[in-house]
Amino acid sequence: MRGVVPELPRGVRLYRLGPDGSVVLADRDGTWDLRPEHDLLRFIDDGQFAHYLVGDAATSPDRPSNATVKLGIVGPRSAFTPHAHGGEHFVLSLGHGACGLYDAERGRVTDVPLVPGELIRIPEMVPHSFANRGTDPLPLLAANTGYGIDHEDYAITAGEAERRAAGAPQAAAPPGRGTDTLARTDYLALAAALRDIERVQRVRGPGVTTVRERLAARLRRIAWGLEGRR
Repeated sequence: MRGVVPELPRGVRLYRLGPDGSVVLADRDGTWDLRPEHDLLRFIDDGQFAHYLVGDAATSPDRPSNATVKLGIVGPRSAFTPHAHGGEHFVLSLGHGACGLYDAERGRVTDVPLVPGELIRIPEMVPHSFANRGTDPLPLLAANTGYGIDHEDYAITAGEAERRAAGAPQAAAPPGRGTDTLARTDYLALAAALRDIERVQRVRGPGVTTVRERLAARLRRIAWGLEGRR
């Protein structure tokens, strides 16, 4: 990337996302690695990180910036604590990930394997968790409507849903259904759904990559080495 740095207009930033999970940034002043101690925030759990592209951690429905886009970096062979967001959620996987989702209609947990380049949309208040099936850090591009990671409704875990259920009367609408979903959420049902994902996660772990996926990852590294900027 050093060759392109002097050509960048002031204020333009170039991101290089490698197949090994690395993220290198460049602007006119130079290049640097995106690391936990620099430009990264804690992302729901210890060992998971976020870097905002649009909005910030304090974004909320009450602020003019009502959407966020960020890079997430999921640690090798790990998964997020299951949660639900107050707004809809789009995630682009740049590696071999997985998304565990609670299907309220069928009353079960569905696992969706993700390969590089697949983007998944999750409606507001649908219980879910992301996992990294690989042995390298997994970069994700995540877009949320309405909420930054500091907002109380950004990621509602089972424990938080149980706390809210204990302190408020319950509505009839199940998770992920109805209008004004957050206000009408049945927090007892949400907590039960999140606990189901937790149980599945404990039994199955973050999942594994297949032989074909591991071969594809090696080929992707070779291609990256041939075409990537030095």
